[in-house]
Amino acid sequence: MDIVRVVAAILLPPLGVFLQVGIGMHFWINILLTLLGYIPGIVHAIWIIAKK
Repeated sequence: MDIVRVVAAILLPPLGVFLQVGIGMHFWINILLTLLGYIPGIVHAIWIIAKK
């Protein structure tokens, strides 16, 4: 299942975070980072997936 989350995080970072932790603080932080820049959103999403 982590492979699906990583692919989702690369294509759409908030989706990868949502699949890992649901709608919470990390999800909203990731949306903000993705809006500020696509790469920071990806990095944050991969970090959240690897951390859990």
